[in-house]
Amino acid sequence: MSLEDAFEGEPAFIPYLAAGDPSIEATEAYVKALERGGADVIELGLPFSEPIAEGPTIQQAVVRSLEDGMTPEKYFDLCERLDVSVPLVCMTYYNLIYHYGAERGPEPFVERAAEVGIEGIVVPDLPAEEAGPLRAACDAHGIDLVFIVAPTTEGERLKTIMDQVSGYVYVQARLGTTGARSDVSGETATSLGRLSAWDVPKAVGFGISEYDHAREVVEAGADGVIVGSALVDIIAAGGDDVAGTAKELEKKAAELKAGALAGAGIATESERT
Repeated sequence: MSLEDAFEGEPAFIPYLAAGDPSIEATEAYVKALERGGADVIELGLPFSEPIAEGPTIQQAVVRSLEDGMTPEKYFDLCERLDVSVPLVCMTYYNLIYHYGAERGPEPFVERAAEVGIEGIVVPDLPAEEAGPLRAACDAHGIDLVFIVAPTTEGERLKTIMDQVSGYVYVQARLGTTGARSDVSGETATSLGRLSAWDVPKAVGFGISEYDHAREVVEAGADGVIVGSALVDIIAAGGDDVAGTAKELEKKAAELKAGALAGAGIATESERT
């Protein structure tokens, strides 16, 4: 299944996890739990020591992962082992991409990502104006390049991003860093309106943590919702109880997927029966 296929017919639920938080074995269980809960795409973060786009919750997840020994090669091995039917997207930082392999540049990283079944890459710290080499490598290996659009992105910069994006565009619901919030930003509908001219799925993230948030975002025009910190909070609270944490993640995923469906006026299977 391609990334765009994941948005066909209904809004997509896209959870984020930091790979290796708190261990590689736990991540395998958690990814499968999210798929059971209704995930359509899974963003699997490759931890970097300076995650500038992340709030405290995901920063702490990155620390736990790195302390457990996560590396790019272990990340790729994990992705290769994962037995899931939904697309995997790698979210990471350009330093790791550029310095992977014997040759500097994005080609070795993207080639390896394609080998292990990754369908898309998100790089929060790579400006669209400097993304040409990564875009070329992704095109060569059949991988989508997902860009993040902030509420303040407009004009020529917005056009530059949207001319290069593929798979879906990650619509940042609010300014600042990632993190669960108690409400949906009023900027969401405005941001989606600016993107209406481009025929690519729009997935909204940053601050979504509840059923009603997912519903409101889809009602505002989103094609999908991205949720990270609310799930990472569950992992942090679960500690070493992998089985119990997996059950909580599956339950939360089902709640958020149901909210997204409600925003599109689609009943869940349980509601139909």
